[in-house]
Amino acid sequence: MTTRLDSFLGAPGVLVLDGGLGTHLAARGNDVTDALWSARILREKPDEVRAAHADFFRAGADVATTCSYQVTFDGLRQAGGTDGEAERLLQQSVQVARDAAAEGSDGGRWIAASIGPYGAGPGKGTEYDGAYGLTVAQLGQWHRRRVEVLASAGADFLLAETVPSIREVEALAGELERVAMPAVLSITVADGRMRDGTEIGEAVSIVQRTPAIRALGVNCCGAADALAALWAVREVSDIPTAVYPNSGEAWDHEARRWRGSEDALPLADFVPDFVAAGARMIGGCCRVSPSDIGEIAAVCRD
Repeated sequence: MTTRLDSFLGAPGVLVLDGGLGTHLAARGNDVTDALWSARILREKPDEVRAAHADFFRAGADVATTCSYQVTFDGLRQAGGTDGEAERLLQQSVQVARDAAAEGSDGGRWIAASIGPYGAGPGKGTEYDGAYGLTVAQLGQWHRRRVEVLASAGADFLLAETVPSIREVEALAGELERVAMPAVLSITVADGRMRDGTEIGEAVSIVQRTPAIRALGVNCCGAADALAALWAVREVSDIPTAVYPNSGEAWDHEARRWRGSEDALPLADFVPDFVAAGARMIGGCCRVSPSDIGEIAAVCRD
């Protein structure tokens, strides 16, 4: 069956993704510093999440990425919740994004259901090095129920994102194939490799043999690293690609603060290069604001 994502990927054009939802929620005055991060706002103030999505749509985004990145079963248990509440929040994350998409829209907007990595849950920040110490089977089991719930929640596609480890790529590929819903899998990179040191081509190989995964993304790294990764993909495959870098800063998970470059080039300056490297979806990750997405959208639609 041809899905909406398949139809888009079979035609010319670029989808404009949104930016950093968690950091935008913080910019709106919400406290995202505890262990649940943005999931706390979904749990306590869902209208704030809807408003944040709406900010990105008004700026020019075509896609809302759901506030489910850090909604995990063990995370909710540790915060005094239940597995039933985790399922409800996962489903609610899609509905809240749908509500935002319906505001002033002709129906052309998209919802991507975010599946965050193990490192953003019990891995405690290891999405930046992939040092999980778990097998493929263990990672698959950990992701399984969340993937199942999000696959049934009504999003346009699943987005497994910020994946640092080749073992987690393999685990997620298996779980995405099990639910047989169109998906994008997005890795995070540094210095020309995945964060765990694996060559990017190994992730490409897994994605290419997983029919459910329609595109390979790169996110939560600087724009220059993201561009180099796109070209590394293009050297070995013509698989569609997505790219949504962060602001160029780095998250220090121990100090729980952003560090690094304040003089990085605007992401919009990289859009022509991203398009030349074959990107079909372009947006931003952490610290990328609605105004940044507006600039990206303007270049994409010029």
